[in-house]
Amino acid sequence: MHHSDDTETCVEQLRTALKTHGITLPSLAVDLPTFAGAYAAPPLIALGNCNTATARALTAALRKAAGR
Repeated sequence: MHHSDDTETCVEQLRTALKTHGITLPSLAVDLPTFAGAYAAPPLIALGNCNTATARALTAALRKAAGR
């Protein structure tokens, strides 16, 4: 699988997983500079900025998952 395909799939899977917890990261995307660059590693995924309510929801979801 090409790096771009794998990275896009990863972004979509993360977006879907977050959505199941009612979390939306509007800036979630493939990091364009690393996508366009000639790096051996796969492109980075930009999580972006979020407000405090979203950060708290993400924290709660991670804590809940860690408790399993």
